Amino acid sequence: MASQKENLKKNNNSAAIATAEPPAGTKAKPKKKEESALEFIASIAAVFVTGLFIITFVVQAFEIPSKSMVETLLVGDHVFVDRVRFAPDTNWMKFAVPYRQIRRGDIVVFLSPAEAGLFVVKRIRGVPGDRLHLRDGKLYVNGQSQNEPFVAPHDGSYKAYRDNFPNVPATDFDQVTPEWRLTMNSHIQGEDLVVPPDRYFAMGDNRDISYDSRYWGFIPRENIIGRPLFIYWSFNTPEDQYQKRQLSERAAFIAHVILHFFDETRWRRTVNMVR
Repeated sequence: MASQKENLKKNNNSAAIATAEPPAGTKAKPKKKEESALEFIASIAAVFVTGLFIITFVVQAFEIPSKSMVETLLVGDHVFVDRVRFAPDTNWMKFAVPYRQIRRGDIVVFLSPAEAGLFVVKRIRGVPGDRLHLRDGKLYVNGQSQNEPFVAPHDGSYKAYRDNFPNVPATDFDQVTPEWRLTMNSHIQGEDLVVPPDRYFAMGDNRDISYDSRYWGFIPRENIIGRPLFIYWSFNTPEDQYQKRQLSERAAFIAHVILHFFDETRWRRTVNMVR
């Protein structure tokens, strides 16, 4: 009886071993190779390099610092800027990349000609060859009055230089840069300012307070970074926040953002296209 039990136990063990072995004629699956530390570091580096390439050459995050583009853009709007569309085209990429020339009406981000290192956003109102002037705040380009539904309502004030550019000479109170005072007259023909080659004339949509080409002149083509695509986040921000450079002031604002992220974020502006 004991020998029968032992034989039965041996048979069960043999059956278990047989079922664990792969069927004849099939190959066992190889074990998945574990990623080494060097391979993990290489993967992280590849992701980092790809991200760095994208934010350097494709898109760039940018925060709106002033009210010059109200209502199109508000202080505290954070936008992604397309760096490719207006980039100088290359023969080997022009069929794959949607390059195009800068047009009148485009909103652009550029390096300020008046303040080194400052990124500014304005709307192009004159391209090379255009003849333009303002009369009582109304813009005329190549003799035609411009329909500008994006311009903020006039605040009711009157400033001769601002509203009748370039026919009224600037005063010391108009904050015109010395360089522009010296060169502006060389670009005036009749009552018009003529935009030279590779230069652009830009103004803010909030025309009454915008510090723009009327005060510092043309934007060189090489200063233009790209065009805003959409608002990815918008937060109630003081207009002078970008001027606060001290570490304590910046830390205080970061703490304010953390505490008021939900109640001071402008949720309705999130993922809005910029036009």
